[in-house]
Amino acid sequence: MATRPSGTGQAGHNRPALSFHVPEPKYRPGDAVDFSDLKISEPGAQPRPDETCLAIETAPLANDLIRVLGDDNQAHGPWDPRLDPETLRAMLRNMALTRAFDERMYRGQRQGKTSFYMKCTGEEATSIAASMALAADDMVFPSYRQQGILIARGYPLVEMINQIYSNRGDKLKGRQLPIMYSSRAHSFFTISGNLATQTPQAVGWAMASAMRGDSRIAATWVGEGSTAEGDFHAACLFATVYNAPVILNVVNNQWAISSFSGFAGGERATFAARGVGYGIASLRVDGNDPLACYAAELWAANRARANAGPTLIEHFSYRAEGHSTSDDPSQYRSAQERAEWPLGDPIMRLKDHLIALGEWDDERQEKLDLESAEQVKAATKEAEKNGILGHGLHHPFHTMFEDVFEELPWHLEEQAAQAIREREIKWPQP
Repeated sequence: MATRPSGTGQAGHNRPALSFHVPEPKYRPGDAVDFSDLKISEPGAQPRPDETCLAIETAPLANDLIRVLGDDNQAHGPWDPRLDPETLRAMLRNMALTRAFDERMYRGQRQGKTSFYMKCTGEEATSIAASMALAADDMVFPSYRQQGILIARGYPLVEMINQIYSNRGDKLKGRQLPIMYSSRAHSFFTISGNLATQTPQAVGWAMASAMRGDSRIAATWVGEGSTAEGDFHAACLFATVYNAPVILNVVNNQWAISSFSGFAGGERATFAARGVGYGIASLRVDGNDPLACYAAELWAANRARANAGPTLIEHFSYRAEGHSTSDDPSQYRSAQERAEWPLGDPIMRLKDHLIALGEWDDERQEKLDLESAEQVKAATKEAEKNGILGHGLHHPFHTMFEDVFEELPWHLEEQAAQAIREREIKWPQP
């Protein structure tokens, strides 16, 4: 048996005492903010490797930052996707509509029309621009801040609002927390509130697609905080072992609900570097640059379709507002962070790029913003006809017992009948 070393490590001995490290963000409420220490790469300076290269060849890009749009509002370098103006305008419309949708749903929650909402302000490019690089029938496994994918794929706003309000028009029958949408017709997998569960689901779906000899790939989105979950690491392992045609999008918006990215390991390495360790092609992109997000997703999609394997993309961005309507970011971070964030706003950057190309102007932007707001307003009024929170317009009570069993067991039938009788006693029909 080995003998225990002598000494305690306390002061007075010749071995230094160990110290315990707790990650601490640089700025707290009231602090002045200075992001000058961030390494922001020059647009166009990053090489674009062949889409079927060995995964290890992408390792330098996991520690760099792929950027396309420069301070001159022009596209630079080999990652420029060379999108035509109409595609760029469609991307801008989707992003503007998503932001208008967020603003109105946020106000609706504050007015008591729904219990909960989550905005994606400042992160629109990570979902909209990226998903536009996929085929319409590629399966997406989103987290809870990718509402822009549904909007970009043409899902009716009224249906989204019905789900948020959990009213009688909600196709999910009020069984999901608001903003946890689902649409098989739009290849949009049901959102789950359990963090990172969508990542192994996406990998499994991609493996099944490959086993069937299908042509569709899968893409999933997860926040940087959720990469600390075991499900994420299991997904990475299965993806690399079975060469799954899947894209793992990690949206690094710097903050989980109230803890900064250091608690998920962001102090030690980039989140893209996690893919390198698993043997997965890994890219780190400017998440506020719509062209870079599109280009990286397209590269990864082409790689997956060529049977060259999975890709992990870290979208380096910033969560401009609270984690959700239940969160107050002023309690844990400096209010200056949003204004000082060096990568700007994705909608403004895309707008300025189109203006620089001579394909847009401020007047058309104002018109677009107004039209987006009016479109959301009209959809909201239509959805409110089906009811809002607490107004009694919801699915029949018995539906809570449905859609689980092919034939409802006798004991649940009894419970359903009893619950309905008690409800009729408490709230008799006129």
